[in-house]
Amino acid sequence: MHPVLIDLGFIKIYSWGFMLALAVIIGIIGFGRRLEKENFPKDLAFNLALWLIVSGVIGARVGYVIVYRWSEFIADPLYLFRLTDGGLSGLMWYGGFIAASITFLIYAHVKNLPIWKLADMISPFFILGYAIVRIGCFLAGCCYGKVTTSFLGMVFPLVDNQLRYPTQLMSSGINFIFFFFLLFLYSRRHFDGQVFSVTVMIYSIYRFFIEFFRVSEVLYGIFSPGQIISMILFVGGILLYFYLAHLNRNQYQTKHISYLRKPWEHQ
Repeated sequence: MHPVLIDLGFIKIYSWGFMLALAVIIGIIGFGRRLEKENFPKDLAFNLALWLIVSGVIGARVGYVIVYRWSEFIADPLYLFRLTDGGLSGLMWYGGFIAASITFLIYAHVKNLPIWKLADMISPFFILGYAIVRIGCFLAGCCYGKVTTSFLGMVFPLVDNQLRYPTQLMSSGINFIFFFFLLFLYSRRHFDGQVFSVTVMIYSIYRFFIEFFRVSEVLYGIFSPGQIISMILFVGGILLYFYLAHLNRNQYQTKHISYLRKPWEHQ
């Protein structure tokens, strides 16, 4: 593994941090172009990304500490601010996702923006960024898989000399495919929020099953924290999908009935 991409002595560029920066840049460019096509101001991409990144990192750290390091936090609250190895250790993706989603909803509401339309627009690039960052996890040697005798097995020198599933690359490959599927779905969506709710559902399914191959520090019975959250979000994604579909159907029927009325019936 190559946790440090460039070491100049007085400065180190970490692989995970570099891939995160690359994911952000590509995401802003892609989202910005989508905004232009939909007649939104292009600078919205940068402004929104800034809020999502900050809240996402904070949420990822808080989520990790709550789930995996609660006893350390109780003993020393300053543990929350102790990031090591270039900031790659001690983060929980689901914590970041939840915090970023809440921030997005607040930002869109305050700015009076169409929440579900924007959520659809940003979802593919959010997943693309995730796929890129997982490559950073592979280079850093974190988020590795369980021991295996499969031909897929790789040695992670920073862990041990046993063959393990390269779950970071597996995750990255799956989500690159997921990204192209979302682009395809976006151009054929039937209502605002459809792409976002499908993103939540499919990501939850992927994450639930990939967790069986990953090493988890904490288990609740046979399930990891990631799997439990995945099940909750999957149900939430289904409910959101049908709620937005129903809302869209009612709005369409209302407009259609209004259109069919005689002119004097509109008064």
